Amino acid sequence: MRARLGFSRRIATLAFAAVAAGVAGLPVERAAARAVHHRRDVNRPYQIYLLKGFADIFSSGLDFLQSKLRSRGITAEVHSHGDWEKLADETIARWRAGAHGPIIIIGHSLGGDAAVQMSEKLGSAGVPVALVVTFSPTETLPVNGNVAHAVNYWLSNSNFHGRITRGAGFHGTLETVDLARSPGVGHFNIEKMDSLHAATIARVMSLVSNHARAGAPETQADGDKAAASSQ
Repeated sequence: MRARLGFSRRIATLAFAAVAAGVAGLPVERAAARAVHHRRDVNRPYQIYLLKGFADIFSSGLDFLQSKLRSRGITAEVHSHGDWEKLADETIARWRAGAHGPIIIIGHSLGGDAAVQMSEKLGSAGVPVALVVTFSPTETLPVNGNVAHAVNYWLSNSNFHGRITRGAGFHGTLETVDLARSPGVGHFNIEKMDSLHAATIARVMSLVSNHARAGAPETQADGDKAAASSQ
């Protein structure tokens, strides 16, 4: 009950901030959120999802991150956090159809929560996740054994101080970076930080290029091992 109340308060705070942003005339990213972000290339072996937070308003940094990845030849899809279940189903279908490249899920705020939830659903289907990155999630949630690497950028001094924890069977690497002492960094701009973008892009590029060098047969074997360990 207390957890539900706490979550409701966080949603109410986010809603208030959204209204305040509109009243103050701050740029709202609804139009960008409705634009065509989801360039689908059914032939690419990897899958990268960027999940936005409340009402798709404050997570414009994920649009910038998508553009930076695209300039490096990497396709990433930007979605609302509410799409995570549908995306999980599509990802499972693509994996079973042979797209065995790295699966990468990145989210901000409620999108960070959704990134962990999506990875959990993929784990239930025996699908491995190469990387989960969360920017200031609202909830503290566990990542499970199908996740190879998880990174959480959080703010211990924020109302939204969610973290990633080690879940059942998790044997991957977990990085938790508290940016509470970083001047000017808050819940509503953490996903726009160039330094965090650079670190995230480096991880994504490494995973995609390593898969390209290794070839599909080795990755398939790794996937089979991950699937077996999740059962």
